[in-house]
Amino acid sequence: MTVTAWDEPAGATPRGTLVVLPGRGETDAFYARFGKRLSADAYKVRVVAVDLDDLTATRVRVEKLLADESLPSPKVLVGADTGATLAATLVGEVAADAAVIAGVALPGSTADGSWEDQVEARTACPVHRSVLDADVLLDREALDRPLPWTTVELSAPDKPVLVVHGTADRITPAADAIASYVDAADARVWLVEGGRHDILNDVSHRSVAATIVLFLESLKLGAGLPPVLVPAGAVR
Repeated sequence: MTVTAWDEPAGATPRGTLVVLPGRGETDAFYARFGKRLSADAYKVRVVAVDLDDLTATRVRVEKLLADESLPSPKVLVGADTGATLAATLVGEVAADAAVIAGVALPGSTADGSWEDQVEARTACPVHRSVLDADVLLDREALDRPLPWTTVELSAPDKPVLVVHGTADRITPAADAIASYVDAADARVWLVEGGRHDILNDVSHRSVAATIVLFLESLKLGAGLPPVLVPAGAVR
């Protein structure tokens, strides 16, 4: 099984494991910035190859990582685009402790047009755009391709979930992406103002990463996601 990995700094105690499920056409290069940033906070990051033509094999790869006793808990699925759809549907069925659903793809979540149109739909971040343009392995028509599911029923699992979605995502409208989670007790839902589809790699990637870290730190306190930070007035 080919897995791209980033580990905690030397001497640090790992705080958990992120199993990253890429979206359509995405390569490991998409997650170098994310992997380095989250591993710097002592979370192990593992990017798993997702084969949308063989979802059974993909699930086996995910379950193998989750069963790896050398990887510390909590173990959290992190998905983008179709990877987010997989994370959302798998988290309640596998031995993951939680999921991060970033820029989920639903039936009809496509972007036709030129390569420039697809880049516009993905991100406004100039650094990520340069990664897209330089990645010779990237499938440049990926977002124009339909999902392997004709229907997707998202439902909040009995596990903690963080949903992050851009308000300017024209691949999946924000209202559709968050509808199943906004009233769920174990879900935390954040909309990124002006954010596009590749929300982990858009202009607000620092804030999104910080939000993920805060979710992970809260998860370490308990599955009920007790707050790490509280307003000063709450303790008076």
